[in-house]
Amino acid sequence: MNRRYVYFAAIVAALGGLLFGYDTAVIAGAIGYLRHHFALNAAQTGWAVSNALVGCILGVAGAGIMSDFLGRKKVLIFAAVLFTISAIGSALPATFAQFVIFRMIGGFGVGAASMVSPLFIAEISPPDMRGRLVSWNQFAIVFGMLVVYFVNYIVAGFGSEQWNISTGWRWMLGSETLPALLFFALLFFVPESPRWLIKQGRIDAGQRILAAIGGAEHARRQVEDIRTMAQESGSLLTLFHPGLKRILFVGIGLAILQQVTGINVIIYYAPEIFKGLGASSDSALLQTVVIGVFNLGFTIVAMASVDRVGRKPLMLIGATGMGFSLFVFGLAMYFRITAAWVLIFVLSYIASFALSVGPVTWVILAEIFPTSVRGRAMSICTILLWAANWLVSQTFPMLDENEWLVAKFHHGFSFWLYALFCLALLLVVRFGLPETKGRTLEEIERHWQRSDKLAA
Repeated sequence: MNRRYVYFAAIVAALGGLLFGYDTAVIAGAIGYLRHHFALNAAQTGWAVSNALVGCILGVAGAGIMSDFLGRKKVLIFAAVLFTISAIGSALPATFAQFVIFRMIGGFGVGAASMVSPLFIAEISPPDMRGRLVSWNQFAIVFGMLVVYFVNYIVAGFGSEQWNISTGWRWMLGSETLPALLFFALLFFVPESPRWLIKQGRIDAGQRILAAIGGAEHARRQVEDIRTMAQESGSLLTLFHPGLKRILFVGIGLAILQQVTGINVIIYYAPEIFKGLGASSDSALLQTVVIGVFNLGFTIVAMASVDRVGRKPLMLIGATGMGFSLFVFGLAMYFRITAAWVLIFVLSYIASFALSVGPVTWVILAEIFPTSVRGRAMSICTILLWAANWLVSQTFPMLDENEWLVAKFHHGFSFWLYALFCLALLLVVRFGLPETKGRTLEEIERHWQRSDKLAA
């Protein structure tokens, strides 16, 4: 097995995840200054954060079709171009409307990369490495978040509060240009997905890549298996057969619940939450760096565990930990505990998410769908994931600043609501998700076909 070849391709594809994390988290440091610069109210603040997610939804919708017809690699190159345009444009807007347009362009790239990067990695990885390598995408996401938390902290230290309101946030957003250009350049040195090539009838090209991964005999076996499964109907309606529709429902459930359990409230709004509890701007940004370190550390634990422990046990452990942490976090907000104590509950939540729901959801979504419709089926799930992300990101400031809710729950309501969704996630995983560790993508597909026959 040529592990170096596989590792290089997976690392480059995972840079799409790094830019996903960088692009979505950069707003955490910029939003407070941006809000003052453009004099935004609560709804506009939510829109400043969440407008990029509308672009994400459009990006996923387009990427699902493009990746099935043009290939995984071309879509990633297109995403890299959009990241670069967005980074430059969102750093230079004269008006709030211009800022929104360029952030949505970047969101389109994030949406495309969020779907195609793990999909590409899953399709190029051997079965015994697939969970770990797809988890690299989540590692890259949280690493990108950690890097930009440091960037935001450093940029904010260059000048006064007034300088950050007028200029600092521009440097924060523009800093994404360098990793975007690096991603664009490296993509020209990785192969196309061999499974996509074989599905398109380009057997020799796909076989050469598989041979480079595992040798001639490995390539021969894989080509025959992939060709057999790729001959199945490619209609998306296939997923609505009595047994197979369970795949789609499980995928949709996991995608939505990954987001409505509140992760991006912490990612996007943590500095503002800490400021509301009495922390200074400098302290709030530093605490966000600590969150990023925890996120990265426990993602590494998940990467080391997903192919040994399995997908399902990690998801059950993580959903339980997240729900408990959010419930206690809500109590802390209700009783107005200081920011230093609240950080403990935030870190417990982040650790639980990073250990499980963060990386493992992407692993599951990248491997459970049939080859013939994998790109489009994953697109549906990822569209709904980003739609749920938008809903949470847009509504959190309005819920958190609602006078009636604040009077009744002292800012704890949102976190108790997200805790209830953790319970729903626990039930979906417990009763709807089979274990897939150690199986080839074709073996997983045959499992669903057997379920389809039994249901019929």
